Amino acid sequence: MQDIAEQLHAWHAAGRSFAVATVVGVSGSAPRDPGAALAVDAAGEAIGSVSGGCVEGAVYELCREALAGGEPVLERFGYSDEDAFAVGLTCGGVLDVFVQPVVPGADPALDAGIAFIASGTPVALARVIAGPAGLLGATVAVTADSHHGSLSRTPAAVRPAQPLHELERSAVAEARAMLDAGRTGRLELGLDGRPCDEGQGTVTLFVESYVPAPRMLVFGAIDFAAAVVRIGKFLGYRVTVCDARPVFATERRFPEADEVVVDWPHRYLDSQLDRVDGRTVLCVLTHDAKFDIPLLERALRLPVGYVGAMGSRRTHRERNARLREVGLTEAEIGRLRSPIGLDLGARTPEETAVSVAAEIVAHRRGGSCLPLSAGHGPIHHDLARATAERAAPHPHAA
Repeated sequence: MQDIAEQLHAWHAAGRSFAVATVVGVSGSAPRDPGAALAVDAAGEAIGSVSGGCVEGAVYELCREALAGGEPVLERFGYSDEDAFAVGLTCGGVLDVFVQPVVPGADPALDAGIAFIASGTPVALARVIAGPAGLLGATVAVTADSHHGSLSRTPAAVRPAQPLHELERSAVAEARAMLDAGRTGRLELGLDGRPCDEGQGTVTLFVESYVPAPRMLVFGAIDFAAAVVRIGKFLGYRVTVCDARPVFATERRFPEADEVVVDWPHRYLDSQLDRVDGRTVLCVLTHDAKFDIPLLERALRLPVGYVGAMGSRRTHRERNARLREVGLTEAEIGRLRSPIGLDLGARTPEETAVSVAAEIVAHRRGGSCLPLSAGHGPIHHDLARATAERAAPHPHAA
């Protein structure tokens, strides 16, 4: 819902009821990732997308029905000869879509969650999408130090006989851990709160983590940097340009950057240690040792997602030698992507930016960097890995 959070918050603040359809499960070559959402308000206005067009019409109708009936529903869309060009996925994938009506003021968790998302406060929404009657749609909104809503508040007439305190406690703890990692996905718990395999007597929750946009730090206010900034914004990063030279590091030269900082790169990075994480990307484009070495000495020891540095093969060899001299280990130096980017034969700043972006995406998603036409395996590497992980026995399962 993060992509449509501003409009949802406006509807909610105006007291307008709406239904949200969220992709909660994906397999095969499905077009959208878990968390993609489409919302429909009481007047029939629609925002967002769950499939890029394949099943939008059918999901729209499900949202209208959920608004009218007030009940959530979990629906599966897949491929079949009969429905492929009607409400199926012609790509052969499968989408599980959870549709939930939202009435402002009726659910403290949803009210709080929408407010947190709109304000940019990190929050995880844990919603029951399958389980005993009466639990479907039950929601808790979890932040780093609190949670709102309660699974135990399910009406007694439909509540399972077993108390739900342990289930709620586990759901909150697991959702908080997923929020800390910025992860979105399914969670299978028994009614006693213990992790377990999907099946009878289990509760399936979909946990959506809403965290600030990942950061891209671009060091070196050169001509190539402007193109990297543009493609970084296109990929959804919050982009900062940093350079020690005030004549180059100006907002006029980088109008699309979220911020432009005049400072020595290593000093600026030292000031950001509490704001970088495993999703942070560092692009070092200065190819000047007096800037690069102090910066990379720090960057390669931080738990960031990607560190790439521009330069020729010769610059790369000399840079690595200098990094060894300042005490970096071979494992730390091995984290450096240098020369930065994939071999696309790029020449222009824009082509180089595509090369850099391609390497960042491949590194993040586990791509092989080979042409898709040269392979036969799954197109979405991260989804294939997630499916395999879900199929593996849980280490804490009974």
